[in-house]
Amino acid sequence: MAATCEPNQNPWLSHSVRIAGITREIPGVLTLDLEFEDSARAATWAFRPGQFTMLYVPGVGESAISISGDAADTGRIRQTIRDAGNVTHSLTGLPIGATIGLRGPFGSSWPVDECRGRDVILVAGGIGLAPLRPVIYHMLHHRQQYQELTLIVGARDPALLLYPGEFEHWRTQGLNIIPTVDHADESWRGGVGVVTTVLERLWLRSPAETMLMTCGPEVMMWYTMQTALGRGIPAGSLFLSMERNMNCAIALCGHCQFGPYFLCREGPVFRFEQLRSILRIDDL
Repeated sequence: MAATCEPNQNPWLSHSVRIAGITREIPGVLTLDLEFEDSARAATWAFRPGQFTMLYVPGVGESAISISGDAADTGRIRQTIRDAGNVTHSLTGLPIGATIGLRGPFGSSWPVDECRGRDVILVAGGIGLAPLRPVIYHMLHHRQQYQELTLIVGARDPALLLYPGEFEHWRTQGLNIIPTVDHADESWRGGVGVVTTVLERLWLRSPAETMLMTCGPEVMMWYTMQTALGRGIPAGSLFLSMERNMNCAIALCGHCQFGPYFLCREGPVFRFEQLRSILRIDDL
């Protein structure tokens, strides 16, 4: 599962990429399609689902952004960005054709190989679906290698569900999608409530042979893990992706230290057992 920047690649070296496409997703969130200006670098680019890059805006700074595209698509790097700070604000304001810097890929990845032959549940909250989308692409490309595939995705309201335009296509390829929202409008025909409520009611063919991956707010992930354990899914089969301020991406600056771990190096994807004793949620 663990992986870092590609061998023989200088992790400090920023490569120039051009914004080839922009998709406005939900308010404050967009997806950039990036292309390397160096064709030789483009030919060697590869990543594993769950990894991230460092995107650099000259004169502003760098920000760690999860890769949200298809690992099989070698032509473009797709990254979904929320406007939440100086760098991301600059990134979300750039036009098509602008160039920025990219370092990476960095970090650990989702256990797609370990999931072979098992049922898989993905639980996403809000923009947490972005780091999980490469898993969906991978598993649907290799659908015969996995058993039941389920995505539980939650948002505050229907307008904030990420990538809804892909849901029907994913369903036709064999992904069971269960969207749920905190607050419904008149047009909403899906579930209402938190993702853990869906997980509590979900039919499990074989909990002992089920893998679960989750990304979203930490409180959501914590309760998702507790619910999964209560359903009989082994602790060793639970994975989550953590988010912290990553400045260097190679475990030198210490900004992303979480207990004994550096999230940019040992993470962002962890087995829940690694974090169980140090992941604390207030008012439990």
